[in-house]
Amino acid sequence: MELITFKIILVLALFLLALTVAAYSTWAERKVAAIMQDRIGPNRSGPFGILQPLADGGKFFFKEDFTPAQAEKFLFVIGPSLVMFISLITGAVIPWGKTLNIGGTSFDLQVANIDIGVLFLIGMVSIGVYGILLGGWASNNKFSLIGAIRASSQMISYELAMGLSLLAIIMMAGSLDLKIIVEQQTHGKIWGIIPEVSGLNWNIFYQPLAFIIFFVAALAETNRAPFDLPECENELVNGYHTEYSSMKLGLYMFGEYVNMFISSALITVLFFGGYNFPGIDWVTENWGENAAGILTIVSFLTKTFFGIFVFMWIRWTLPRFRYDQLMHLGWKKLLPFALLNLMLTAAIILAYNHFVA
Repeated sequence: MELITFKIILVLALFLLALTVAAYSTWAERKVAAIMQDRIGPNRSGPFGILQPLADGGKFFFKEDFTPAQAEKFLFVIGPSLVMFISLITGAVIPWGKTLNIGGTSFDLQVANIDIGVLFLIGMVSIGVYGILLGGWASNNKFSLIGAIRASSQMISYELAMGLSLLAIIMMAGSLDLKIIVEQQTHGKIWGIIPEVSGLNWNIFYQPLAFIIFFVAALAETNRAPFDLPECENELVNGYHTEYSSMKLGLYMFGEYVNMFISSALITVLFFGGYNFPGIDWVTENWGENAAGILTIVSFLTKTFFGIFVFMWIRWTLPRFRYDQLMHLGWKKLLPFALLNLMLTAAIILAYNHFVA
C-alpha cells in the first residue's frame, strides 16, 4: 500500500513538473531569444514577466474553439490529445533520482522500472507521429496535410539514426533497463585510465559520436529549429496545425515543449550519468540516503534544464534547413555514421572481452 501511495504521488509530481516546465519553457525561450537579440523579452505580466505563461494559457482557454465544417471531428480532437498523452507518458520509465527512504523503506524515484525501458521509449516516440499525421489529415486542409506528411517523413527518417545510436549504448550496458544504464555510469575509471571518481563514469566519454547523432535526431524528432520544417510558415501557412485554435493548438505547442523536456531528460540518462554526480558515494555515506536522493534529483534536473537551454540556443542561432538538406542529413550522414559507430562499438567490446576480460 505504501508503494502504491508513493507511486501515485510521484506520478502527480511528474505530471505537474512536466506541465510547469512546458509552460515556463515558453517564457524561458523568449528570454533566451531576447538576450541573444539584445532585447528585454516578457516584462509586463508580473516581475520579469514570470506570469506570462499563465496569461498565454488563459488566452488559449478563452479563445474561440473553431472546427472546420468538413473536418473529421473525432480525429481532429484525437490528434493533439495523442501528442500530449505520448509526451507525458514517456516520462514514466525515466529514473529521476536514486532513492528516498520514507519510514524505513527505500523507494525508487521512477514510476515504472521495467526491463525494456529503452524499447518502451522508442515505441512511444514511434506512436507520437500519429498525433501529427491525424491532425493534418483530419483538418481537410491541403497545407495541413502537406505539413503532416513532411513531419511523418522527417520523424521516421531520424528515428532510424536515433535507434542505431541507442543500440551502441545498449551494447555497452548489456540491458534495456534505464536504471541499469544509469547505475553503470556510477563507478569505473574513464577509459580504464583516468582515476575513478564516483558518479562521473558517463557514457559521453565513450560514445561522443552516438551523442551527437542522438542529439541531432532529438532536435528533428521534436520539430525544433533548424528542423522545424513541418510547420515552416513561409511554405505551409502554419503546417499541420493550421486549422487548430484555442486549447487544441495549445496542446500541440505544449506537447512540443514537453517533448523537449523529456528528450533532454533521456539524453541525461543515456550520456550524462542520469542522476549521478561526482562524489555521490561520499554524500550517501556521510549525509545519508535522503540527502543523496535529493541531490540526485537536483543533479538530474540541472543537466536536463541545461539541455533545454541548448535546444533554445540552437533555435535562435542556426537557420532553418531546406527539406532536401534535412533528408540528406538524415539518410546520407547520420544513418551511415550511426552504423559505423555501432560496428566500432561492437568490435571494441569483442576485442576487450577477448583480450582483457
